[in-house]
Amino acid sequence: MKSFTTCIVLLIATFVLCLPIRASDDFDSFKAKAEQGDATAQYNVGVCYSFGTGVAKDEVEAVKWYRKSAEQGVATAQYNLGTRYASGTGVAKDEVEAVKWFRKSAEQGYAVAQYHLGVGYAFGTGVAKDEVEAVKWFRKSAEQGDATAQHHLGFCYANGIGVEKDEVEAYAFYNLSGINYDKARSARDELEKKMASSQVVEGQRRTKELKAKLANRWEN
Repeated sequence: MKSFTTCIVLLIATFVLCLPIRASDDFDSFKAKAEQGDATAQYNVGVCYSFGTGVAKDEVEAVKWYRKSAEQGVATAQYNLGTRYASGTGVAKDEVEAVKWFRKSAEQGYAVAQYHLGVGYAFGTGVAKDEVEAVKWFRKSAEQGDATAQHHLGFCYANGIGVEKDEVEAYAFYNLSGINYDKARSARDELEKKMASSQVVEGQRRTKELKAKLANRWEN
């Protein structure tokens, strides 16, 4: 697994969510609403400052607006604020504070935050190391379809980290993750070399179960 901070830096751009932004007109509209206390607008102002959309890029200002939104309970803002503390972008690096905000977001069901909270527990970064707790949060994220969390959960099953070793379950989560994640496919292929053919068949059956569970979740 990559280090906690490296994972954060690589994923900040990938998982930042925002409303469609046309440029300065939209920024001015968001800013006016944000200054009146609109939490979603505050989040979008933060995004604008993060990417320099409609305004000069300013990560310190981005953190200011993410915080305002996060304090009103917006899960994406809480997650983004956590990434800033984890990487020291626009604010002094503080891994404990990062975990605090990841947890707030994760507890609202935000899959990416759940994954990063799991990483914190896996490495003991910003929180006491607890591999069982790491698996718990990887699972919550994986069951929402996060491919990276699925890969990490497969790794935990393959190596008996925080959970009883189970190559069939590891194969299934690697296989599920591998739909979107090359690294998981490689891990699955390496694991398959060590498995009996009956285990592989069972792993494929289990993959179908997991896919069906995900499909049902998305439909509902």
